[in-house]
Amino acid sequence: MRDPFYRLLDQLGEIGLLTVEVVRHLFRRPFEARLLIDQLDSIGVRSLNVVNLTAIFSGMVLALQMGQFLAKFGAKIYVSRVMGLSLLREMGPVLTALMIGARVGAGITAELGSMKVSEQLDAMLALASSPVKKLVVPRVLATILILPVLTVIADAIGLFGGLLIAVTQLGISADFFYTSLVQNIALSDLLSGISKAFFFGYLIAIIACMKGLTVTGGADGVGRATTSSVVAASISVLVADFFLTKLFMTI
Repeated sequence: MRDPFYRLLDQLGEIGLLTVEVVRHLFRRPFEARLLIDQLDSIGVRSLNVVNLTAIFSGMVLALQMGQFLAKFGAKIYVSRVMGLSLLREMGPVLTALMIGARVGAGITAELGSMKVSEQLDAMLALASSPVKKLVVPRVLATILILPVLTVIADAIGLFGGLLIAVTQLGISADFFYTSLVQNIALSDLLSGISKAFFFGYLIAIIACMKGLTVTGGADGVGRATTSSVVAASISVLVADFFLTKLFMTI
């Protein structure tokens, strides 16, 4: 059995090669607009429920915890400032990416893996049709484009959840919550989270596609690849978040 380090290097190499292929086919005609629209609907619209549910309860918990802690120092009126920064810079993009990685990443891997073990990908190659062009490019591009949009929606829903807790549990007026938030949140805070979402979308999609295209072992292999895809995407998002945060802090 090969050392895990070398298996990791092999996977990184496969991701790099697949990325090159995606870029090469991205600008090659014909452009598959219909396939892209279908993936935007599948990845974005159908993920709204889980993203919104995660965002509103995360915002409510964040406001409740911070409000209770800040109240010890007589500073609970600042809960919107701290919560806003946390959501826009970190929790919004990261939680959205984790939810999309679990739902969409697993789905992409299962779809492509099933096509691989049933030899549908080989049939496409025999018909001179590129699986990367038809299957991978629309999924990668759709995930990269839709994840920032879902992040903005999650930020708004999360702030609304925090507002509900601030008004009903902390005794802070809605006007003061809004005014304090707007006065202390800069556009760069929002753009920081949105920029991270682009990178997260790429990581989730390219890992899911790579895992699906390299499935071996029949149906059992598809199951293993799906689990591996979710774990790898989640870890990649968390690791990338650290380095992106360090990068944005120096800009």
